[in-house]
Amino acid sequence: MSLQKQIIAEMHVLPKIDETAEIRRSVEFLKAYLTKYPFIKTLVLGISGGQDSTLAGKLSQIAISELREATGDESYQFIAVRLPYGTQFDEEDCQDALDFIEPDRVVTINIKAAVDASVATLRDADIDLSDFAKGNEKARERMKAQYSIAAMNHGAVVGTDHSAEAVTGFYTKYGDGGTDINPLFRLNKRQGKALLKTLGCPEHLYLKKPTADLEENKPALPDEVALGVTYDDIDDYLEGKKLPTETAIIIENWYLKTQHKRHMAITVFDDFWKK
Repeated sequence: MSLQKQIIAEMHVLPKIDETAEIRRSVEFLKAYLTKYPFIKTLVLGISGGQDSTLAGKLSQIAISELREATGDESYQFIAVRLPYGTQFDEEDCQDALDFIEPDRVVTINIKAAVDASVATLRDADIDLSDFAKGNEKARERMKAQYSIAAMNHGAVVGTDHSAEAVTGFYTKYGDGGTDINPLFRLNKRQGKALLKTLGCPEHLYLKKPTADLEENKPALPDEVALGVTYDDIDDYLEGKKLPTETAIIIENWYLKTQHKRHMAITVFDDFWKK
């Protein structure tokens, strides 16, 4: 089996999808999770104003609303969390996303004080974080806050990881990569856009350039610049299309060097350390 076929099999991406069926698949998946674990009554998700959190948020709210109506249990709720570091440059998009999602509850936590305190405490121990490392600190603080909210609301944290992100490992380990349930995994980037279009999402939310916006020296750095490859290329690769060799190599190199992110903590029974 070629590496491309191996990756496609691992990422579970289909070359063509039925958008309505995939929306229903994610919603039923979330509902089944909540039904399986009746002590979980809440889904919690950070909303950034980008495509992925907008889609995961809308699917979460649909699942919660349907489950609440079917069971009559009013304790089911979806909490959308705003987690800016100071003032977010695309705050208007965040508010538009919330208007589209219509979450049961919105909680806003400004992570700036917590992140800056962590940076200062580390500096006192002669550990000066780079701009990149501070960006990861932000991502982990955001996830910590979401788990705190979930802990106090019988909740689970929803992830935004999809297969075009998973294949490149383009997320922070134990930050946005540390979640309880990922309803978007199996979809690539263009398929996520198609689901949002089907759901009636405002176009500007899923056509905007994706950015993690974690580095202060490179504000709003587009994902595609950081990756050195476009999402269209990644999507084509995951759909089994033939790409220029140099493009395929970039994608495969990202996959190979980020394998540790897609794996639980490594033990002596794993083969990562073996020659």
